[in-house]
Amino acid sequence: MVASKTKANSGKSGAKAKTGASAKTGARTSTKAAAKARADAKMADVAVLEDTAKAAVPKKSARAPIAGIPAPTPEASLSRYLQDIRKYPMLPHEEEYMLAKAWRDHDDRDAAHKMVTSHLRLVAKIAMGYRGYGLPVAELIAEGNIGLMQAVKRFEPERGFRLATYAMWWIRANIQEYILRSWSLVKIGTTAAQKKLFFKLRKLKGQIQAIDEGDMTPDQVEKIATTLNVPEKDVVSMNRRLAGPDNSLNAPLRSEGEGGEWQDWLVDDSIDQETELAETDELQKRRALLLGAMGDLNERERHIITERRLRDDPKTLEELSTDFNISRERVRQIEVRAFEKLQKAIRHKALEQRLI
Repeated sequence: MVASKTKANSGKSGAKAKTGASAKTGARTSTKAAAKARADAKMADVAVLEDTAKAAVPKKSARAPIAGIPAPTPEASLSRYLQDIRKYPMLPHEEEYMLAKAWRDHDDRDAAHKMVTSHLRLVAKIAMGYRGYGLPVAELIAEGNIGLMQAVKRFEPERGFRLATYAMWWIRANIQEYILRSWSLVKIGTTAAQKKLFFKLRKLKGQIQAIDEGDMTPDQVEKIATTLNVPEKDVVSMNRRLAGPDNSLNAPLRSEGEGGEWQDWLVDDSIDQETELAETDELQKRRALLLGAMGDLNERERHIITERRLRDDPKTLEELSTDFNISRERVRQIEVRAFEKLQKAIRHKALEQRLI
């Protein structure tokens, strides 16, 4: 009985101990899980705050193109555009310097916009000087405005000169490049000398009073070529290209479309196929006759004839006399005799082949 009670008490105690241990373990596990959840929540909050802070910090973006600049259009009149750009005042040197520094150091687009708009009158003035090339003035001004914006982008105020002095070269370069691209379908002005000739030929012709249409006189061509330091043939070629526009070779000769096209009247200077074939055949026959007749000569005669008559750079009688250890007169006699034998052999073979 005692033993049974003891076992029963032991069993109850063991059960209580197991139950207590399990409860403690479960409590610890739930505590760790709750702590981990709270930590994850805090990390998520921190990440959200960091992302918000990064988004709030302004990023330094690349320089965007300057917008809001007035430009001439075909719909609007040129006089209206010129009136619009007069409302932008010219900048004093100190203000221009500060605006240029603000644009270069801080990407201040308002400063760049003010520098560009204050020099639009300069672009219009330069573009007016190129009106004689048959292109719309509005397009010339638009190209000049692009050159002005490029100048503002590259302007260095620390060098001490004004923006107008620097931008003038960019404006002219853009306008001239546009004229060369638009003047002809055939590329013109591929070198610096040709570009100079293209833009200065008319002015020089006016100075020497060469205003007549057509080709200039040789004296006028020589004077212009000397002034511009270009070949005279380039002056003649450029003058002819400037004299008239491009014409299509496929254009009809008449307005009604009858009579064919202009290209039908072009003369082909190359040899026609029949003539070329006949000349090639004759050359081959002459070569065959010569090679056959050379076989009738002895070795010394063939050598002298070859060196004296068949070479582009023939040897002298003195050189051949040294080679054969004979006198120059003897070499001349052998040459004459060998040439006569060669003529007779060629004539005989030509008669056999009924070539003559």
